[in-house]
Amino acid sequence: MTIQKRQPPFGGLTTVANGQLQHIFVSPGPIYDPEAVGGDPWRFARAIFAAGFRPGDVIHNSFSCHLVPAGQTFDLAARSLGCAVVPGGVGQTEMQIQCMHDLRPAGYAGTPSFKKILREQAANQVIDIGSMRRAVVGAEPFPPSLRQAIKDLGVEALQNYGTGDLGLIAYESPALDGMILDENIIVEIVRPGSGDPVADGEVGEIVVTNLDPPYPLIRFATGDMSAIMPGSSPCGQTNTRIKGWMGRADQTTKVRGMFVHPKQINEIVKRHPEIVKARLTVDSSDGRDRMTLGCEIALDEAATALHDSIYASIQTVTKLRAEVSLLPLGSLPNDGKVIDDVRTFE
Repeated sequence: MTIQKRQPPFGGLTTVANGQLQHIFVSPGPIYDPEAVGGDPWRFARAIFAAGFRPGDVIHNSFSCHLVPAGQTFDLAARSLGCAVVPGGVGQTEMQIQCMHDLRPAGYAGTPSFKKILREQAANQVIDIGSMRRAVVGAEPFPPSLRQAIKDLGVEALQNYGTGDLGLIAYESPALDGMILDENIIVEIVRPGSGDPVADGEVGEIVVTNLDPPYPLIRFATGDMSAIMPGSSPCGQTNTRIKGWMGRADQTTKVRGMFVHPKQINEIVKRHPEIVKARLTVDSSDGRDRMTLGCEIALDEAATALHDSIYASIQTVTKLRAEVSLLPLGSLPNDGKVIDDVRTFE
């Protein structure tokens, strides 16, 4: 993001003119993501195939289709595999459920938490969306408890891991034993802050080299933590595996499929001089992410108006909703944290 700001929009890292790209996306930050021309430039078809989808299937795609690349990456990959795609996007839950009932898709692509919401709400409304027996999920943590809850609803879901900068990095196979690295990239696990590779099995930051001709990235630090697993997958795939997403190397976190950066919290604070100190707490209840922005202020009669104004700023800056808690001065710990992710992925 810093490099892009110095030389917008792509920091001088692309090798083709902007007009020769297929799409240009905007991730929170903002970070501009170029999409090369091609059938599956983000390489997600392999993850979709591993999740059990085959040519002729219909996939309901509930990844975001607005500005950010997630929806498009899965749309292109599914179509390159020979599948038809229902571009559901996010929100409009009742309409999406009706489409699932009418169109009878074979499965779902999107965040696992939204999949759970769709199935539960459909059950409450006695609407049959049981044709969807498979799912390929990503963009947020997929703890065992959420995986089991989705399985209890009759859906086998496999996880993938990728970024808007790099495309697919790793994906699950039906063996459910780690995540298999995509064969088109080079992955290192390094000690955060140093760039030095760690021993296999040791947790470190995922660094990726992607030699994609239009947008080559050399040793791109993802900020995500994982570890190399020994041996090969029981499914027969022989490429290296990682343990999956194991947290962030910095305070940046991902909520409902969207990254939230410390600098975004600082931007919210700057918009409201009344805030002396702020901390965003991220937790989870019943498989659903929740954010609360605690703000130290000098409490007075204007607190209600300030609360509403801060709430609106959070939506504008992060594109997500969050609760706002106005606190008296001295309430927040003096430990330097701007984002405190207290979710447990068990």
